[in-house]
Amino acid sequence: MKFDILTLFPDMVNGILGESILGRAQKAGLIEINTHQIRDFSENKHRNVDDTPFGGGRGMLMAAPPIAGCLEHLFSTLPEGERRRVIYLSPKGSVLTQAKASSLLAFDRLILLCGHYEGVDERIIEEYVDEEISIGDYVLTGGELPACVLVDTVARMVDGVLAMPECFEEESIASGLLEYPQYTRPVSFHGREVPEVLLSGHHANIAAWRLEEALKVTKERRPELYEAYMAAHPPKVKKSRRKKPKTDEEQGK
Repeated sequence: MKFDILTLFPDMVNGILGESILGRAQKAGLIEINTHQIRDFSENKHRNVDDTPFGGGRGMLMAAPPIAGCLEHLFSTLPEGERRRVIYLSPKGSVLTQAKASSLLAFDRLILLCGHYEGVDERIIEEYVDEEISIGDYVLTGGELPACVLVDTVARMVDGVLAMPECFEEESIASGLLEYPQYTRPVSFHGREVPEVLLSGHHANIAAWRLEEALKVTKERRPELYEAYMAAHPPKVKKSRRKKPKTDEEQGK
């Protein structure tokens, strides 16, 4: 899968996405991440990319021409027939969820536009952007960190990036529940012991304990997730087996 990030700060993005699991995935050719400097497409000698907004107001707005130039240049280099999606990282967008991240796997290439200052000229959104996505109800100084978050959550689900699909299918949120508590050595730490069931080697009991703990923490901290999970996984009601009454003959009458 390929990711193209249009930004004013490519070094910032490369520094984050070039490390750890995603860095190794790029070296292995499992994913491809490219950054594109919007400032390179500025139309004046000072390489300005922003201007004051019409109608007044505080701050500066990223102008349309440099962004459009960067996008058009990128489009001209891409193969035909690719399934691609242009996403603008914006507080006004729909909130990024695990389900949304999973749906983006359907595309061959994600093109991410990072805004800065007071955002971008609306005409860029109208003409080029397929979707706006937010990573939460708060405001950041730019779209670079949200772009990195989106790439991370999508790329880790690409085949081969993680050791096994279970690494993301059964973990917190992806399963529909928050994750159960986890422990490693030593067995005793500051007087706190690892739950005995985890030391038992009884896989069915361990699985049952983990589900019970995941339900408990989700109900306590994210009741909306708990309700959604329970609605999708209603508890099975055991049917009572009522004994058929004996006939008079069977009773010896």
